[in-house]
Amino acid sequence: MWKIVDEVARGKAVATLEYEVEELENIFGILVLGAFIGIPSPPIHITMELLPQMEKDLDIMLEKVSTAHDPLGNLFSVLGIE
Repeated sequence: MWKIVDEVARGKAVATLEYEVEELENIFGILVLGAFIGIPSPPIHITMELLPQMEKDLDIMLEKVSTAHDPLGNLFSVLGIE
């Protein structure tokens, strides 16, 4: 019984940590690329050094921009329909 309780508690802890990491990545992206949404961004040399870390976020942003005018296409891309 204790083993099951331990596994459930560990599972909840892992899920919480994954959520926190995802939110920290979102905050990091907003801080680095804040100029796109109107908040002050860090100096350009710092932003340029951090861009390699932001590759995944930039890809997502460019994908969202390309599908912004096609909500049905965005739905199909989420569902994996080609």
